[in-house]
Amino acid sequence: MKKSQQKPSSKQKSASPKESSSNSSPSVGKCPFTGLAAGGENHQKAYGDDDIMTTQQGVPISDDQNSLKMGTRGPSLLEDQVHREKIFHFDHERIPERVVHARGYGARGYFENYDNLSDLTCADHFQRAGEKTETFVRFSTVAGSAGSPDLARDVRGFAVKFYTKKGNWDLVGNNIPVFFIQDGMKFPDLIHAAKPEPDRGFPQAQTAHDNFWDFMSLMPEATHMIMWIMSDRAIPRSLRFMEGFGVHTFRLVNAKGKSTFVKFHWKPKQGMQSVVWNEAVKINGADPDFHRRDMWNSIKNGDFPEWELGIQILTQKVVDKFPFDILDATKLIPEELAPVRPIGRLVLDQVVDNFFAETEQVAFCTQNIVPGIDHSNDPLLQSRNFSYLDTQLKRLGGPNFTHIPVNAPRCPMRHFQQDGHMAMHNPKGRANYEPNSWEGEERGPRESDAGFKSYPEPAEDDSVKVRQRSETFADHYSQARQFYISQTPIEQEHMVSALVFELSKVKTEGIRTRLMANLLNVDRGLAEKVANGLGMDLPEASEPARQPITDLPESPALSILQNGPGSFSGRKVGVLVTDGLRHKVFKALKSAAEKEGATIEVVAPKVGGVIADDGERIVGDEKLDGGPSVLYDAVAILVSEEGATELAKQPAARDFLADAFAHYKFIAYSREAETLLKDLQLDKKMDDGFIPLMKTKDASIFIETCRKLRFWDRPGA
Repeated sequence: MKKSQQKPSSKQKSASPKESSSNSSPSVGKCPFTGLAAGGENHQKAYGDDDIMTTQQGVPISDDQNSLKMGTRGPSLLEDQVHREKIFHFDHERIPERVVHARGYGARGYFENYDNLSDLTCADHFQRAGEKTETFVRFSTVAGSAGSPDLARDVRGFAVKFYTKKGNWDLVGNNIPVFFIQDGMKFPDLIHAAKPEPDRGFPQAQTAHDNFWDFMSLMPEATHMIMWIMSDRAIPRSLRFMEGFGVHTFRLVNAKGKSTFVKFHWKPKQGMQSVVWNEAVKINGADPDFHRRDMWNSIKNGDFPEWELGIQILTQKVVDKFPFDILDATKLIPEELAPVRPIGRLVLDQVVDNFFAETEQVAFCTQNIVPGIDHSNDPLLQSRNFSYLDTQLKRLGGPNFTHIPVNAPRCPMRHFQQDGHMAMHNPKGRANYEPNSWEGEERGPRESDAGFKSYPEPAEDDSVKVRQRSETFADHYSQARQFYISQTPIEQEHMVSALVFELSKVKTEGIRTRLMANLLNVDRGLAEKVANGLGMDLPEASEPARQPITDLPESPALSILQNGPGSFSGRKVGVLVTDGLRHKVFKALKSAAEKEGATIEVVAPKVGGVIADDGERIVGDEKLDGGPSVLYDAVAILVSEEGATELAKQPAARDFLADAFAHYKFIAYSREAETLLKDLQLDKKMDDGFIPLMKTKDASIFIETCRKLRFWDRPGA
C-alpha cells in the first residue's frame, strides 16, 4: 500500500494545484472528512460546526480549490457534484434588477410613535405613545442601473416598511413631494424616455439627452417636477440629510369610520443639505459609493440617522379651498396652508447582515396598507398599486416573495394560499379552501369584522366610464412658479445652471425651443437666463391648458438654504496634515468637532500618517490623492512650513484647496499654511470663510462657523 502524500497547507492549495490524494484507507472508526469517531455525538457536532464548509445538501467539502479530474492534467469529470453545485449556483445567483430604483441602499431601524392618534386613525401602531415598530428603509436613485454612481442628478427613493402588529405597511415615497405625471398610463413612457437611449445604450444615470427632454417638452404637467429635479434636491449631500414624502394623498380612517385626507412627510433631524454640481461630478469620480459609505459609517459609528414623520391633516372643508386637486400627484400642499404635525420618529440603528438578502430582495408595494390607512383615488397611486405587486413576480420568482424574511410580516399569517414557486411553508391541515365544514385546526382561519375595510367613498352620481383627465388637473405651471420664486437667489442660480447644462446636451433644436416655450409660463426671468446660457432666442410662450396663477405667495419651506440645520452635527471635516504640525491644535480641532457631533478625517501625504511636532504619530484616514476635499463638508490645513512648501508642489494638494474654495466650503488654516495659500494665490481671495487656527481656542470658533455649512457669499467661487 502506498504511503499517504503530505497534505498541502491552505496557502499551498491556493498557490498551486493539489496533488492526488492518498489511496490509503482512513483509520478504523474515523470519519474520513474530520478524523473524528464515526457516528455518535462527535460526528453530529462536526457536521454542524461553523468552520466546516459543506455543500447545499450539508455534505462536508474536503477541497474547494480544485475540480475533480482524471489525473492531475486530465479531463474534468462530470460526476464532480461539488463543482457542479458551486458553478450552478453562481450561474443563477443574480436576479433581474429593478426597472427603476435599481441602485439602492437599505438599513434597519424602528419607528417610535409620539401620541395616541385614535381620533384620526385606528391604525394599531399609531394608538400608543412611545410604542416602537420595527422598520426597514431603502433609499435609491431612480433612473440609473445598480452600478451607477450615487451622486447622479436624480430623484431619490425613500421607501419605509413598517412591520406592524396588524401587518406590513409600506410607505413608498421619494425625496421630492411631487411627480412627473398625473396618470400611471404614462409611467412606462416616462421611464423609457429617462433611461439610456435604446439604439446607443447611453447616457447612463443621466437625463441630459434628447429623449428625456423631448418627452418633458411635450408633457406640460411635468413642469413642476422639472423645477425640483433641476434644484439642489436632486443632488443631496447625504441620504441622512434629505426629506422624504409619501407624494400621494392618502386617507386616515378612525374606528368610527371617519376619514381624513393626509400627506406624509419625513423631516431629517440633522437638517437638509446638498452639494453643488461640480462637486457631485467629482464625488462620483472619487467615490461612486459616497452615499452608501456615508450611511454605513454613520450607523456603525453610532451616529444613527433620524427623521420625524409628520402629517398634513386635510379635512374636506380645507381641501375645497385649494386652487388645485389633492388627487393630482404633480401638486403639493404648501406647509403655510397646512402645517406639518410631527407624529413620530424614525431611527436607523442597524446595517443589514447581507445586502442581497435584504436590500436587494426587499419588496415594497404601495398596496400594502393596514386597517386605519386607505388609498385615495389618485390615478397615479392606483396604477402603482397594480404595478408594484406585479413586478415582484419577475424579480423574485413567484408569488411567495413574502416568505423571504425581509418581506415577511412580524405578526402571524393565516390564510389558505399555498404552493407555488419557492414556497417555504404551507398551511397545515386538510382544508385549502373556505368556506368549509371542518372543525378545530382543520377548519382554518376565517374573516373578521376587525379586519381591513376600505373607506366607503361614494362615487360621483353622474360618473361614466371615460379616458380623460379631470379639469381640476389642468394647471401645470402655477406651483412650478411658486417653487422657483421660493428659492434663494443662490438656489435659483443653481437651477438655471442645471437647465443650461441639461439642455446643452440636447442636440435637437426643436426640443430646446419647446421646453423654453413652457418655461416662459413659469417665470420669464428664468426663461431669459436659460436662453442666454444656451445662446438662443426666446420663442413665444406655449399655450397653457389653464392660465397659471402668478400671485401665489413664496413658500420658504420649499427652500433648502432657508431651512438650514443650525448645527454641524453629522458632518465631516477633512484635515490636510504634514509632518511637524502642531499637535495641540489638531487635538483641539478633533475635540471641538466631537463635541459638536461631527467627525474629522486625516488626509496625509501617506496613509501611514505623519509625525507631529511633539513626536506623536497621527495615522492617516486617507492618502492625499484618495481623499479630495469634495468628500468633506469643511477642511482644515494643519502643516509645518516645510510641509506647506512640499504640498504646494503636489497637484492633489492644489486641487484639495482649489475645490474647497470653489465649493464654498469653510477653510481653517494654521499659521504655517499661509505659505501654501500664497503659492496657490488664495491669500488674495481670503474671505470670512477662511478661519485661522493660531490657538487651540480657534478650533471651537471654526466648528461653530461651520454650522452655516457653506460660505455662499464667496465672490468668484
